[in-house]
Amino acid sequence: MKIHYAFIFLLISTVMFSQEDAWVYFNAKPSAQTYLNSPLLMLSQRAIERRTNQNIALNFTDAPLETTYVNQVKASTGITVMAKSKWLNALHIRGTQININALKAFAFVDEVVFANKSLNLTGKKVSQSAVSQTENKLETTVNYNYGTSANQIQMLNGQVLHQQNYTGSGKIIAVMDGGFPGVNTAQPFQKLRDNNQILGGYNYVARNADFYTGDSHGTLVLSTMGGYKENQLVGTAPDSSYYLFITEDNASEGPVEESLWVEAAEKADSLGVDIITTSLGYFGEFTKPEYNHTYSDMDGKTNFISRGAEIAFSKGIIVVASAGNEGGKTEKHIGGPADAVSVIAVGSVTSTKVKSYFSSIGPSYDGRIKPDVMAQGSAAVISDTSGNIVTSDGTSFSCPIMAGMIACLWQAFPEKTNQEIRNMVIQSSDKYLTPDNNYGYGIPNFGTSLTVNSFVNDDFVVYPNPADTYITFSSSTEIHSAYVIIYSILGQKVLDKKISNQDSNLSVESLKSGLYFYTLDADGLHKTGKIIKQ
Repeated sequence: MKIHYAFIFLLISTVMFSQEDAWVYFNAKPSAQTYLNSPLLMLSQRAIERRTNQNIALNFTDAPLETTYVNQVKASTGITVMAKSKWLNALHIRGTQININALKAFAFVDEVVFANKSLNLTGKKVSQSAVSQTENKLETTVNYNYGTSANQIQMLNGQVLHQQNYTGSGKIIAVMDGGFPGVNTAQPFQKLRDNNQILGGYNYVARNADFYTGDSHGTLVLSTMGGYKENQLVGTAPDSSYYLFITEDNASEGPVEESLWVEAAEKADSLGVDIITTSLGYFGEFTKPEYNHTYSDMDGKTNFISRGAEIAFSKGIIVVASAGNEGGKTEKHIGGPADAVSVIAVGSVTSTKVKSYFSSIGPSYDGRIKPDVMAQGSAAVISDTSGNIVTSDGTSFSCPIMAGMIACLWQAFPEKTNQEIRNMVIQSSDKYLTPDNNYGYGIPNFGTSLTVNSFVNDDFVVYPNPADTYITFSSSTEIHSAYVIIYSILGQKVLDKKISNQDSNLSVESLKSGLYFYTLDADGLHKTGKIIKQ
């Protein structure tokens, strides 16, 4: 009998005293109009200009949370506020089930949603048998092999952008990750430091300004975009500027990290960031298994982080996310925020364009193509915290490699909206007409994106010019077959080749540096011009 009473007491104690995570959603923002009338109270000039350039109107979600509401929740018995979101008009809170439910008595509370779905009266139960085996921190293993970063750029034909001086200049990328130790000291980040390209950051986990700490994962990620070490590593966006945000708590895994991510995304938006890249994904393996997501949550509108990512896109930001490293596990599907409709989810391929065994697959639970695109994530060339150039595996790296190239493309087309840039990337991909659940739309061709869109009103273009290894001939008129001849300045023929739409490249590696002339002849088309061999 004593055991029976003890058991009842234990159950009561568990309900009364165990700490739960939940979101409390508000139903209004009484002060919203004040902020909408004076946008600079809530957004930087750059953030306002990004909206103006893309014809995006300010709305209710831009206004801050109502301070009086927040203060009343903070003052409530047993409640700790862990994160806040103006976009979703919500607080992430922690407390006992009883204390959290007591918040429903406030007239300004719209609803309370527990992270443990079984505690929501109308929520879905967590099926333990369906819980994913994924981890929200995308694990990586460093291989100490010397490598060159050329392949991960050339696979995307990104060198065409770089050769035209589109290297991300003028674009700002926010990196959401677990930490950035060494970015303030290691040599491959010296160029960023010397040119003041690290604009700032914040540690949302520790709630302080020290972001050069934490897990080294963010350092490795940043190196694929902003790293530079001559003849060893060139990032995909070496001239972009960066904000560094720590949202991943390395001490535990839980839904609060999703809320911290959204809070950081809101800050990035207010600062005028153009692109958010995140090599984090959330599915399962939370410290409390009852908080785990299931595949049915991967519909782009259920996970808190995915909803936040979608709002970020609505503000004119491009959001790029790792697809995940779960391709070799029982539950192989992409997690959040990669499942969001507008997020560019990036899977991984090897150096030879074969899907990496670990790369998570699609579709989203509601049947959409995911991942969206692919880039090299196997043996990606990175810098570690000490400045050593090494290789590592993971969609953690294919994601920022892609994000950096997108920054370069957007620099080339500053008048384009985020939706238009997203479309350009996907439509240039090699499986665009035949997407699947392993590769998505495939590997983008940023060279094609540049030329097709730059010269849409021109009938003919030769790029890159000056050239180092090859030149490409592009025409608005379909070329079934053409004959190209390259002449020296003395009129001597030094190269010739037949080209077509399927093979429009001509290698110039054998030529010495200098000025050359070309002729191109096809049915109804005769072109001449100059090229410079670097």
